[in-house]
Amino acid sequence: MNRIDRLFEEKKSGILSVYFTAGYPQFDDTVKVIKALEKQGVDLIEIGVPFSDPMADGPVIQASGARALENGMSVKRLFGQLAGIREKMSIPLVLMGYLNPIIQFGFDNYCAEAVKCGIDGLIIPDLPFAEYMDAYKPIAEKYGLHIIMLITPETSEERIRLIDEHTSGFIYMVSTASVTGAKNSFGDESLAYFRRVNAMQLKNPRLIGFGISNKDTFNAACREASGAIIGSKFISLLGSDKTIDEAVARLVETIR
Repeated sequence: MNRIDRLFEEKKSGILSVYFTAGYPQFDDTVKVIKALEKQGVDLIEIGVPFSDPMADGPVIQASGARALENGMSVKRLFGQLAGIREKMSIPLVLMGYLNPIIQFGFDNYCAEAVKCGIDGLIIPDLPFAEYMDAYKPIAEKYGLHIIMLITPETSEERIRLIDEHTSGFIYMVSTASVTGAKNSFGDESLAYFRRVNAMQLKNPRLIGFGISNKDTFNAACREASGAIIGSKFISLLGSDKTIDEAVARLVETIR
């Protein structure tokens, strides 16, 4: 069974997924961050593949991506860092990266290398759904990888149901129609959107991302979905705290 499926089967609520940018703050920090997150009880990790034009990301994650690229991070080097990672950890791992570097690497090759490293799923924010259906879904299924699609408050019910029918793993619910970034609370509009999607009784579980930064936002997300995804808040801590372990401990303390 795919580790993502096992996680959602065993844990129905309160799932904490954390995003970080590979190669940040230092090039060799990728595996250190992954091990520290699992040690602190994080349920799922999204490994960001840095890209020069990350259109869905806010300034904090954009800056981390620029730093990682300056450090020399690339798709090929990331796979080199992740080789053997499954000897050290067991929680689900998802790669989150934009389409351009993946196309340059070759999608079939990208999937093959991901599986060798023990990756369980892929998030490609700028992958159009029609292209996913035509060209990407068959390859991902061949390798047993889940491709996780994003929905926003502006996504129609028809499109949400199509995504639910043709994807697996979980659905990434973007909390607002904006870029990533920490927020102190969710407004009535976001809460109404969470409840509207929750009432659709979709087959896939959902995680809410963009804006999760404290106990209030994490708990609000967990009331309306299986859990939440945190990115910008953790990236900020990685950039300010003295050690990776310190940053991870402060994140978990802030959220839980």
